[in-house]
Amino acid sequence: MIVFYLVLVTSAIIAVGSRAEAEVVLAKDMNYKLSSNDLMPLVGFGTYQIQGYDLIRDVLDKALASGYRLIDTAKVYRNEEDIGRALKELLPKYNLTRKDIWITTKLSPDDQGPSAYKALQESVKKLDTDYVDLYLIHWPGAYKTNASNTNNSRLRDESWKLMVQGVKDGLTKNIGVSNYLVRHLEQLLANDHGIKPAVNQVEWHPHYHPEDLLEYCRKNNILLQAYSSLGGSGNTDLIKDPKVVEIAKKLGKSPAQVLLRWALQQNLAIIPKARSKHHIEENIDLNFNIPEEDMQTLNSFSTNKYSWDPATIV
Repeated sequence: MIVFYLVLVTSAIIAVGSRAEAEVVLAKDMNYKLSSNDLMPLVGFGTYQIQGYDLIRDVLDKALASGYRLIDTAKVYRNEEDIGRALKELLPKYNLTRKDIWITTKLSPDDQGPSAYKALQESVKKLDTDYVDLYLIHWPGAYKTNASNTNNSRLRDESWKLMVQGVKDGLTKNIGVSNYLVRHLEQLLANDHGIKPAVNQVEWHPHYHPEDLLEYCRKNNILLQAYSSLGGSGNTDLIKDPKVVEIAKKLGKSPAQVLLRWALQQNLAIIPKARSKHHIEENIDLNFNIPEEDMQTLNSFSTNKYSWDPATIV
């Protein structure tokens, strides 16, 4: 049996397996111990498509007030600089320091290869910090490189080597990947330059959850972090799925809470994004359990992928 650990900061309880054999712990207090021994919050705040300083400051203010301590961004989101500026202003408001916050950002496909180290430096500078907690290769392919071109694997290997150097130089505490399939992970682990990926951030929800990928990640101590947990921007197919709505009504929760708790209850990390105070608070108010029969229902949906597909990238 594969065993992995979910560390709960506020208690001595350690959960082993798919769920804690104890009362529900506040979602904001749930962390995962990475191979570096860093504790990564399982519930983070996503910032995709959230741009402009005033909006960034407003949503981060609400997120910090609600208990979020992980902020997820990327170079391609074009908001790193505004996030850095907002955090400088907001952390003192909540008696927080840089060490209390986890910042994840990502390598753009157009920086894949020899530009990776410089790109990491630039992201750290834009975020106005000395380091980031996690730096991910955003996509297994490289910009302007055909999906079937073997240069993709060569360039991402070069990116990884430079990211390993970034860890050694203190620019990032942890490194990982995003949108990697099992074969991409196998290539990376065959030549990891001394550091294995800590996280694989992928599309993951009841309509799309390839079990072979989850099994491989768990076997290799890679935390799977879900994005598009609610089906992705502008897509309501998942959140309005009749079975999801039925389970939500039965539990007295919103469909969004059910979808997020479904992932969290499997010890997966999540990074929901929202703009309104109501949704920001709701997305971290996941302090309930979904009964096993309902978990099985949510696991039984047919496959329906909504985001970009890395399957063609060699």
